[in-house]
Amino acid sequence: MPGNKYDKYFLKNDPPPFKFIMGPILQRMDSRKITGSNFYFIHWVLPHEKPRMEIGHPPHIHSEAELLIHIGTDPDNPDDLGAEVEIYMGPEQERHVITESTVVFLPPNFIHGPWNPLKTVRSWIFIEINQGTQHTEKFYPQLMSTDQRAKLDWKFWHDENMSEGYSNMPNPR
Repeated sequence: MPGNKYDKYFLKNDPPPFKFIMGPILQRMDSRKITGSNFYFIHWVLPHEKPRMEIGHPPHIHSEAELLIHIGTDPDNPDDLGAEVEIYMGPEQERHVITESTVVFLPPNFIHGPWNPLKTVRSWIFIEINQGTQHTEKFYPQLMSTDQRAKLDWKFWHDENMSEGYSNMPNPR
């Protein structure tokens, strides 16, 4: 019934005003959409043979803890992600490859990325939860090679909602 008191708590697909290269966005929300809500970003990752991003989401931190949830969609084998996703962890850029349904917990201010789905043979669901009411992000391009930094469109990747002086690492771009 339209106009019910609690309708605002039932969120349907609300596509953003930009095309997302991974697949359909199911929801992107924070406290601006529903007061008091943490930041959530939920989307499908559609099949692809080679990475859609050459480098991936560059190294960065968030001011709050974050969960990266990778969910396979095969009901007969829910542990199989149907994909290969790489993520680099820490300032030393330790590489991990995810091929199973996995939750990655990232403490506040923990450097992670690049994150990049390398190959997807079956669609899967990705959920990002930042445990703050707005999305925060500070990038660390200095952890990447000069060649990698040159391949990124830095108009797309920018610091967001982080206070000044948050990092003692230089930020060359």
